[in-house]
Amino acid sequence: MIQASCHCGAVRLEIAQAPATVTDCNCSICRRMGTLWAYYAPDLVRVTGATDIYMWDDKSIRFHRCKVCGNVTHWSPVDPARARMGVNARLMAPDILAAASVHKLDGASF
Repeated sequence: MIQASCHCGAVRLEIAQAPATVTDCNCSICRRMGTLWAYYAPDLVRVTGATDIYMWDDKSIRFHRCKVCGNVTHWSPVDPARARMGVNARLMAPDILAAASVHKLDGASF
């Protein structure tokens, strides 16, 4: 079980396994947030703590951030049938993140 949390610890994530790959996306929102996304089936991630939600563009995903410190913690799909969510891997321990390969996604060109 992998543990991750926002800066203040108010939002905590328990993830079934360490990511083998993380995605560095350069779209207009991800580059500003500075996230590295690890993707999981929602049933493999447990999130506790209060978050604020931000949605934009086609409003198909919810970006969650801690209500206390503002760290972006994860995104979740609006459609519950979508079997994928993203966890901000930068909230994981440095050794967990260092073991993952980084995939560059040119989201700015979509």
